[in-house]
Amino acid sequence: MWGSLISPRNDAISTPFPSNHINPVNLAPYLALPKLRNAAARTQFRHLKINMYIHIDFFDSWVLERLRHKQPKTEAMNTRKLSSRKRIALVAHDNMKDEIIEWAIYNKAALAKHRLYATGTTGALLETALDQSISKFLSGPLGGDQQIGASIAEGKMDALIFFWDPMEAQPHDPDIKALLRVAATWNIPTACNRATADFLMTSPLMHQEYETILSDFSSYTNRKLK
Repeated sequence: MWGSLISPRNDAISTPFPSNHINPVNLAPYLALPKLRNAAARTQFRHLKINMYIHIDFFDSWVLERLRHKQPKTEAMNTRKLSSRKRIALVAHDNMKDEIIEWAIYNKAALAKHRLYATGTTGALLETALDQSISKFLSGPLGGDQQIGASIAEGKMDALIFFWDPMEAQPHDPDIKALLRVAATWNIPTACNRATADFLMTSPLMHQEYETILSDFSSYTNRKLK
Protein backbone atom coordinates (compact mmCIF):
# COMPACT_ATOMS: atom_id res chain seq x y z
CA MET A 1 0.00 0.00 0.00
CA TRP A 2 2.59 2.52 1.11
CA GLY A 3 5.15 1.54 -1.51
CA SER A 4 2.98 3.13 -4.18
CA LEU A 5 3.22 6.44 -2.36
CA ILE A 6 7.02 6.66 -2.44
CA SER A 7 8.36 9.16 -4.94
CA PRO A 8 11.27 7.64 -6.91
CA ARG A 9 12.87 11.10 -7.25
CA ASN A 10 13.17 12.25 -3.64
CA ASP A 11 11.99 9.28 -1.57
CA ALA A 12 9.20 11.47 -0.13
CA ILE A 13 5.57 10.49 0.10
CA SER A 14 3.46 12.00 -2.66
CA THR A 15 -0.13 13.01 -2.17
CA PRO A 16 -2.51 10.34 -3.60
CA PHE A 17 -5.28 12.86 -4.31
CA PRO A 18 -5.42 16.00 -6.47
CA SER A 19 -4.95 19.37 -4.81
CA ASN A 20 -8.37 20.57 -5.98
CA HIS A 21 -10.25 17.80 -4.19
CA ILE A 22 -9.09 17.79 -0.59
CA ASN A 23 -11.44 16.11 1.85
CA PRO A 24 -10.83 15.00 5.46
CA VAL A 25 -11.90 11.48 4.50
CA ASN A 26 -8.88 11.25 2.19
CA LEU A 27 -6.60 11.92 5.15
CA ALA A 28 -7.80 8.96 7.22
CA PRO A 29 -4.98 6.58 6.14
CA TYR A 30 -2.37 9.18 7.02
CA LEU A 31 -3.82 10.02 10.39
CA ALA A 32 -3.70 6.33 11.32
CA LEU A 33 0.03 6.12 10.64
CA PRO A 34 1.26 7.09 14.15
CA LYS A 35 -0.48 3.97 15.48
CA LEU A 36 1.80 1.75 13.37
CA ARG A 37 4.83 0.69 15.36
CA ASN A 38 7.10 -0.84 12.73
CA ALA A 39 10.09 1.16 11.49
CA ALA A 40 8.91 1.36 7.88
CA ALA A 41 5.61 2.97 8.90
CA ARG A 42 7.33 5.47 11.19
CA THR A 43 9.81 6.44 8.47
CA GLN A 44 7.09 6.92 5.92
CA PHE A 45 5.06 8.98 8.40
CA ARG A 46 8.04 11.31 8.84
CA HIS A 47 8.23 11.68 5.06
CA LEU A 48 4.50 12.31 4.99
CA LYS A 49 4.77 15.15 7.51
CA ILE A 50 7.55 16.77 5.52
CA ASN A 51 5.57 16.44 2.31
CA MET A 52 2.46 17.87 3.94
CA TYR A 53 4.41 20.93 5.10
CA ILE A 54 5.76 21.43 1.59
CA HIS A 55 2.37 21.02 -0.01
CA ILE A 56 0.29 22.69 2.68
CA ASP A 57 -1.20 24.93 0.03
CA PHE A 58 -3.14 21.86 -1.19
CA PHE A 59 -5.29 22.19 1.92
CA ASP A 60 -5.72 25.97 1.85
CA SER A 61 -8.28 26.17 -0.93
CA TRP A 62 -10.47 23.49 0.61
CA VAL A 63 -10.36 25.02 4.10
CA LEU A 64 -11.01 28.56 2.89
CA GLU A 65 -13.86 27.41 0.66
CA ARG A 66 -15.52 25.61 3.57
CA LEU A 67 -15.10 28.63 5.84
CA ARG A 68 -16.54 30.91 3.17
CA HIS A 69 -19.72 28.85 2.97
CA LYS A 70 -19.99 28.55 6.76
CA GLN A 71 -19.85 32.31 7.43
CA PRO A 72 -23.03 33.41 9.22
CA LYS A 73 -25.23 35.82 7.33
CA THR A 74 -25.14 39.31 8.82
CA GLU A 75 -27.17 42.40 8.21
CA ALA A 76 -25.75 45.04 5.90
CA MET A 77 -23.09 47.09 7.66
CA ASN A 78 -23.44 50.82 8.08
CA THR A 79 -20.99 52.64 5.85
CA ARG A 80 -20.11 56.16 4.82
CA LYS A 81 -18.57 56.91 1.44
CA LEU A 82 -15.70 59.40 1.26
CA SER A 83 -15.16 61.00 -2.13
CA SER A 84 -11.77 61.25 -3.82
CA ARG A 85 -11.73 64.96 -2.94
CA LYS A 86 -11.68 64.85 0.84
CA ARG A 87 -12.87 67.48 3.28
CA ILE A 88 -9.90 67.81 5.63
CA ALA A 89 -9.92 69.64 8.97
CA LEU A 90 -6.57 71.13 10.03
CA VAL A 91 -6.05 72.02 13.69
CA ALA A 92 -2.91 73.02 15.61
CA HIS A 93 -2.18 74.32 19.08
CA ASP A 94 -0.15 77.51 19.43
CA ASN A 95 3.20 75.76 19.93
CA MET A 96 2.51 73.53 16.91
CA LYS A 97 1.41 76.16 14.39
CA ASP A 98 4.87 76.62 12.87
CA GLU A 99 5.15 72.87 12.40
CA ILE A 100 1.76 72.45 10.71
CA ILE A 101 2.55 75.37 8.38
CA GLU A 102 5.89 73.82 7.44
CA TRP A 103 4.19 70.46 6.92
CA ALA A 104 1.38 72.00 4.83
CA ILE A 105 3.83 73.85 2.56
CA TYR A 106 5.72 70.59 1.97
CA ASN A 107 2.42 68.85 1.10
CA LYS A 108 0.96 71.83 -0.78
CA ALA A 109 0.38 69.93 -4.04
CA ALA A 110 -1.42 67.07 -2.29
CA LEU A 111 -3.54 69.38 -0.15
CA ALA A 112 -4.59 71.39 -3.21
CA LYS A 113 -6.58 68.35 -4.39
CA HIS A 114 -8.86 68.53 -1.37
CA ARG A 115 -11.16 70.96 0.43
CA LEU A 116 -9.52 72.38 3.55
CA TYR A 117 -11.10 73.51 6.80
CA ALA A 118 -9.39 74.82 9.92
CA THR A 119 -9.91 76.51 13.24
CA GLY A 120 -9.68 80.30 13.10
CA THR A 121 -6.05 81.25 13.78
CA THR A 122 -4.57 78.15 12.17
CA GLY A 123 -6.77 78.63 9.11
CA ALA A 124 -5.68 82.24 8.61
CA LEU A 125 -1.99 81.29 8.80
CA LEU A 126 -2.40 78.33 6.44
CA GLU A 127 -4.41 80.33 3.94
CA THR A 128 -1.55 82.81 3.62
CA ALA A 129 1.15 80.12 3.48
CA LEU A 130 -0.62 77.94 0.90
CA ASP A 131 -2.30 80.66 -1.13
CA GLN A 132 -5.38 78.44 -1.06
CA SER A 133 -8.89 79.15 0.16
CA ILE A 134 -9.61 77.56 3.55
CA SER A 135 -13.01 77.45 5.26
CA LYS A 136 -12.45 78.70 8.81
CA PHE A 137 -14.29 77.88 12.00
CA LEU A 138 -13.93 79.76 15.28
CA SER A 139 -10.65 79.60 17.18
CA GLY A 140 -10.32 76.35 19.14
CA PRO A 141 -10.79 77.79 22.65
CA LEU A 142 -13.84 79.73 21.40
CA GLY A 143 -15.64 76.62 20.11
CA GLY A 144 -13.85 75.80 16.84
CA ASP A 145 -12.99 72.26 17.96
CA GLN A 146 -16.64 71.63 18.79
CA GLN A 147 -17.70 73.00 15.41
CA ILE A 148 -15.38 70.55 13.64
CA GLY A 149 -16.67 67.72 15.85
CA ALA A 150 -20.24 68.57 14.88
CA SER A 151 -19.27 68.53 11.19
CA ILE A 152 -17.75 65.08 11.63
CA ALA A 153 -20.89 63.76 13.32
CA GLU A 154 -23.05 65.21 10.52
CA GLY A 155 -20.93 63.54 7.83
CA LYS A 156 -19.53 66.85 6.57
CA MET A 157 -15.85 66.15 7.35
CA ASP A 158 -13.76 63.29 5.97
CA ALA A 159 -10.40 63.54 7.75
CA LEU A 160 -8.78 65.28 10.71
CA ILE A 161 -5.16 66.41 10.98
CA PHE A 162 -4.58 67.71 14.49
CA PHE A 163 -1.11 68.81 15.57
CA TRP A 164 -1.78 69.01 19.31
CA ASP A 165 0.77 69.98 21.92
CA PRO A 166 1.53 67.05 24.27
CA MET A 167 3.65 69.19 26.58
CA GLU A 168 1.21 71.92 27.56
CA ALA A 169 -2.26 71.91 29.07
CA GLN A 170 -4.92 73.75 27.11
CA PRO A 171 -7.82 75.80 28.51
CA HIS A 172 -10.21 73.85 26.30
CA ASP A 173 -8.88 70.34 27.01
CA PRO A 174 -12.44 68.89 27.30
CA ASP A 175 -13.17 70.15 23.76
CA ILE A 176 -10.01 68.50 22.43
CA LYS A 177 -10.93 65.16 24.00
CA ALA A 178 -14.45 65.44 22.64
CA LEU A 179 -13.16 66.16 19.12
CA LEU A 180 -10.85 63.15 19.12
CA ARG A 181 -13.62 60.97 20.53
CA VAL A 182 -16.05 62.00 17.78
CA ALA A 183 -13.39 61.35 15.13
CA ALA A 184 -12.92 57.83 16.51
CA THR A 185 -16.68 57.26 16.86
CA TRP A 186 -17.31 58.05 13.20
CA ASN A 187 -14.17 56.25 12.02
CA ILE A 188 -12.59 59.04 9.99
CA PRO A 189 -8.85 59.09 9.19
CA THR A 190 -7.13 61.02 11.98
CA ALA A 191 -3.51 62.13 12.34
CA CYS A 192 -2.28 63.58 15.63
CA ASN A 193 1.36 64.15 14.71
CA ARG A 194 3.52 64.93 11.69
CA ALA A 195 4.61 61.36 10.96
CA THR A 196 1.02 60.09 10.89
CA ALA A 197 -0.02 63.04 8.73
CA ASP A 198 2.74 62.11 6.25
CA PHE A 199 1.50 58.52 6.09
CA LEU A 200 -2.07 59.74 5.67
CA MET A 201 -1.37 62.16 2.83
CA THR A 202 0.83 59.69 0.92
CA SER A 203 -1.72 56.87 1.13
CA PRO A 204 -3.39 56.05 -2.22
CA LEU A 205 -6.69 55.77 -0.31
CA MET A 206 -6.50 59.47 0.48
CA HIS A 207 -6.93 60.36 -3.18
CA GLN A 208 -9.67 57.94 -4.19
CA GLU A 209 -13.17 57.04 -3.09
CA TYR A 210 -13.25 55.11 0.16
CA GLU A 211 -16.05 53.51 2.14
CA THR A 212 -15.67 53.63 5.92
CA ILE A 213 -17.38 51.03 8.08
CA LEU A 214 -19.35 52.57 10.92
CA SER A 215 -20.10 50.91 14.23
CA ASP A 216 -23.68 49.85 14.87
CA PHE A 217 -25.06 52.09 17.61
CA SER A 218 -28.66 50.92 17.23
CA SER A 219 -28.62 49.17 20.60
CA TYR A 220 -27.71 52.52 22.17
CA THR A 221 -30.09 54.71 20.20
CA ASN A 222 -32.98 52.26 20.68
CA ARG A 223 -32.37 51.62 24.38
CA LYS A 224 -35.29 51.92 26.77
CA LEU A 225 -34.93 54.78 29.22
CA LYS A 226 -36.21 54.21 32.73
